[in-house]
Amino acid sequence: MGIPLLQMAQIGAYVARQRLFGRKRFPLVLMLEPLFRCNLACAGCGKIDYPEPILDQRLPLEECLAAIDECGAPVVVIAGGEPLLHKELPEIVQGAIARKKFVTVCTNALLLEKHLERFAPSRYFNWSIHLDGDREMHDASVCREGVYDKAIAALKLAKAKGFRVTINCTLFNTASPERVAGFFDEVAKLGIEGITVSPGYAYERAPDQQHFLNRAATKTLFRRIFALGRKGKAWPFFQSQLFLDFLAGNRTYRCTPWGNPTRTVFGWQRPCYLLGEGYVKTFRELMEETDWDSYGTGAYEKCADCMVHCGFEASAVDEAFAHPLRALGVALHGIRTDGPMSPEIPLDLQRPAEHVFSRHVERKLAEIGEAEALSEPLAAAE
Repeated sequence: MGIPLLQMAQIGAYVARQRLFGRKRFPLVLMLEPLFRCNLACAGCGKIDYPEPILDQRLPLEECLAAIDECGAPVVVIAGGEPLLHKELPEIVQGAIARKKFVTVCTNALLLEKHLERFAPSRYFNWSIHLDGDREMHDASVCREGVYDKAIAALKLAKAKGFRVTINCTLFNTASPERVAGFFDEVAKLGIEGITVSPGYAYERAPDQQHFLNRAATKTLFRRIFALGRKGKAWPFFQSQLFLDFLAGNRTYRCTPWGNPTRTVFGWQRPCYLLGEGYVKTFRELMEETDWDSYGTGAYEKCADCMVHCGFEASAVDEAFAHPLRALGVALHGIRTDGPMSPEIPLDLQRPAEHVFSRHVERKLAEIGEAEALSEPLAAAE
């Protein structure tokens, strides 16, 4: 299993068109966050640390579909927060599928069994269930016992109902390569479509700051994991082989944040899914007015240790199109798990981190207050 041929073919055709038109920057995946509210409070998550009025915000259906049209990416990943808390999620998914987009809904699966009947299986749609390892590893990661068992039960039910199901796994410096490999063996037996794996990004406002991986530790960890799985070939990864080779320290990539643009309740997030350094109203503004060169490893302190797929998967896709034989070589021979690693990008010229979270929150709270003040006279008149 892994990425289906239909999906690879349509994404490949899309990339070929962009290159034919001479576009240097174009999106591959729209990261759509229609809400920040979640029913878990994971220690390594920096996505839910907002005041209640902001957590109560939702992107309505029409704005979600408008973002899909405006962006034009062939893949739509709906995240959060917990997307199943959004009452219009089925309509958002249906609208994206009607546009022939490949849709992934990222969920912790606690509400999946309850809401599964509101969705229909489609070759364009898959559930991506959050599982950060085996029962002990995952429950520790999400800071609640029993979540792993509920997620596995929901996964099996979704499979039985005919849905495509993948898992997404985030690893921290507490991860044991042997236990991760064992976990991959077990979930692969469940017949899932694939595994998405990534090192945790060091969110500045995450409660747990002690367990994020640096770049050296990330490469060592993934080499050891892949070595236990026939150079990574033992498992059905839902990612490009070149990106996995990058995680193992065999490639040097600059990130391509425009490959995974993000739309949230704040607007279009600049520069990427992981960093909320500014927001604009339109996708065009995001693409044309963002100072992309001021972000990324070697350019910005917050990006120094990032090796996450939403920043580098598009870089791997770009290399695969520019040098297809390299991609074929990794696919045939697997991921190299020994020998010298590729050079690191120097950090000596990176600019210092800016702390802008409070400013964005204040602006959004002011917008919410103004909207509520305008709606009160209208409500009274009715």
